[in-house]
Amino acid sequence: MKTRTFLTTVSAAALIALSGVGSGIGSASATTLYAEPKVKEPAVDIVQDPAAVPAPEAAGKRAPKTHNVVLTTTEVEARLDDGTTYTYWTFNNKVPGPMVRVRVGDTVNVSMTNAPGSIMNHSVDFHAATGFLGGGQITQAEPGQTKEFSFKAMAPGVYVYHCATPMVAQHIAKGMFGLIVVEPEGGLPKVDKEFYVMQQEIYATKAKNLPAAEDDYDGLVNEKPGYLVFNGAVGGLVKDKPLKASVGETVRIWFGVGGPNFTSSFHVIGEIFDRVHNLGDLETTPLKNVQTVTVAPGGATMVEFKVDYPGKYALVDHALSRATKGLIGILEVDGKADDSIILDKSGDSRKQLGEMKH
Repeated sequence: MKTRTFLTTVSAAALIALSGVGSGIGSASATTLYAEPKVKEPAVDIVQDPAAVPAPEAAGKRAPKTHNVVLTTTEVEARLDDGTTYTYWTFNNKVPGPMVRVRVGDTVNVSMTNAPGSIMNHSVDFHAATGFLGGGQITQAEPGQTKEFSFKAMAPGVYVYHCATPMVAQHIAKGMFGLIVVEPEGGLPKVDKEFYVMQQEIYATKAKNLPAAEDDYDGLVNEKPGYLVFNGAVGGLVKDKPLKASVGETVRIWFGVGGPNFTSSFHVIGEIFDRVHNLGDLETTPLKNVQTVTVAPGGATMVEFKVDYPGKYALVDHALSRATKGLIGILEVDGKADDSIILDKSGDSRKQLGEMKH
């Protein structure tokens, strides 16, 4: 397999500064630590737009439908961090892959093509499918091959899909995962904004002055990632594609963990989840007023909340040391402030989020 030598080192403080959250004593930009790396701008942006959620159908029962899901597995070089690129393996050039939305009883036709330029074989396993390893047993495709199968969505829920080609953990860590939502028979209540966010570890070594990050096999098998990120890249949901809403709107986040190894403690700093569909269960009564939700690797959840106050809210894994490795996103809320909800009596709220220590 072709490899590219690439290592880059940025201190924990620099990573926080690059993500836009935290500065002050001890923080510095990468350029103050090492020489500016010479790196061409990658042609592909792999960061999945968190707003790329399929539109929901109107609530109410309907006859079963058939959905066609077309996936292309690609191996592309893209930005991982400022000044650093990485060779990702993807579904449809995005991390995570496209979100799929169906209803219980629907049929899902899957067509998966491994791009001719790929070096590796690839496949896809839908956790929402029953039999044949979720499709992983029958979609093992060599470069240039297309594999197809269909399955019936038999149980409502929020499910992960991922590549199932050995070494499976490597394929997932390099970006090959996504979510499929199987709605209950009558659909789901309407909300104002829906977002799609997934967490992963990236096992890539880092060293100064080298612009490309090389796969770290020892880190992978020993579960010591160089990076942890939302939607594929450091800062992807901070500077590039933050979540956006307005005061008074109801927000729904479809959240999953590709992994391959770490459990997430998903939390939005400054918010409380009004409703949590724990473990991706969409049928039982949701949990209410939850601060942090645990999501296993290969697992998912759906959280909902109303945004009542303007500002920037940080999406994190509350194992907060992981923020220093890139695991942070931002929800930007605009609108009128209500002092009865929260009142700054010291003036510190005039600081931008990026100036605050975290």
